[in-house]
Amino acid sequence: MKKYIAVITAASLITSVILCGCSASNENKTLTVFNYGMYIDMNMIDQFEKETGIDVRYEEAPTPEELYTKYKAGAIDYDVLCTSEYMLQKLIGEGELVEVDFDSMDNTKEIGGKYWDMVKSFDPDNKYVMPYFWGTVGLLYDSEKVTEVPDSWDVLFNGKYSGDIIMQNSMRDAYMIALKYLGYSLNTTDEKELAEAQKLLIEQKPHVQSYLVDEVRDEILAGNASIGVVYSGEAFYAYEENPLIQYSIPKEGSNIWIDCWGITKNCKDTESAKLFLDYLCREDVARANFEEVRYSSPITSIADNLTEEESSSDAMNPSADKLANCEIYKQLPEETTELLSTMWKELKAD
Repeated sequence: MKKYIAVITAASLITSVILCGCSASNENKTLTVFNYGMYIDMNMIDQFEKETGIDVRYEEAPTPEELYTKYKAGAIDYDVLCTSEYMLQKLIGEGELVEVDFDSMDNTKEIGGKYWDMVKSFDPDNKYVMPYFWGTVGLLYDSEKVTEVPDSWDVLFNGKYSGDIIMQNSMRDAYMIALKYLGYSLNTTDEKELAEAQKLLIEQKPHVQSYLVDEVRDEILAGNASIGVVYSGEAFYAYEENPLIQYSIPKEGSNIWIDCWGITKNCKDTESAKLFLDYLCREDVARANFEEVRYSSPITSIADNLTEEESSSDAMNPSADKLANCEIYKQLPEETTELLSTMWKELKAD
C-alpha cells in the first residue's frame, strides 16, 4: 500500500506531548485491536504505542462475517473493533458493544455531521460506534479491454466477459449485486426474490474466473481479468497505479457502506480504548490512514481538501446522482441470514 510520512502540525505536536506524558502510567497496558486487513497505516499503530506506552495487539479478518465469527468464538478478548454497519447493528443488538460519550473526546469533532447521520441508520443516538471510512461497491475495469463504460450490473451476467470476471468473495456483496440488478432491495427478506438472485448467481458461476476480496484490484492491475467487483478505495488505489483502470457505480444502485469502530463489552480498559479511537481522529493520523488505505474519510479537514483528481473520482467522491439508488446494509432477520448462508454454501460448492 501507499506510504505516507505524516506532517505533524503544531496542534498535533501538542497532542503528542500530552499523550507521551501519559506513557509512564500506561506501562504494561495492552489494547487488542480487531480490524479488516490492510485497513490502517501500521506506522500509526507504532506511533500510538510510542506516544502512549500502551502495547497494541493487532488482529485482522477479511470479511464482516469472518470477523464476527472470530469475535464470537471468544478465544481472544478484543477491546476495540472495526467492521461494517450491518455487523455493527448485530453486535449492538446482542449487547456486545458499550456506550461511548464521543462528545467528551478531543478529536471526534473532526468527523463531519453527515457521517454521524449515516451511522444513525443503525446507531440512532450515536452512542456505540465512530465512523472510520465510507464508500461504495462497484465495478473495477480495464478500459482497454472493456471499451464501453459498464454502467449496469448486466456486464457481469450477459456473458460478454465470460471467464474474465472476478466477483466478491463476500456473501452480502454477492447477493447485493444480483438483487439490485433484478430491481430489488439489497435488504430484502422476500424468499422469492432471494431465490431469483440465487438462480442468477448460479447461472453466472461458470463465467466467473474467481471469487476474491482484496486481491481483485491486484488481479486486474496485473491484467489477469478485465472486470471485477471491488470496494471503492481499492478502485482509487488501482487508478493511481494505472489510470486505464476505471471505476463505475452501476445505475441500478449498489451498497453505500460506512465502517466504524466500537468498544467491546470485554474491554477491561475503556479509557485506553477511547484514547485509541480519539487518536484515529487526529488530523495527522487520519490523513496518514487516508493516504494508506485510499478510502473516503469522514474527517472534515480531509474530505473538504481533496485533490482535483480525488474530488473528480466516483471512487473517492461520488456525486449524489450516482448514490441515488444505493442503500446501506441493514441487519437481516436470523432466518434470512441462515437462508443466505445456505444459499452461499450451495453457490460456492464445487
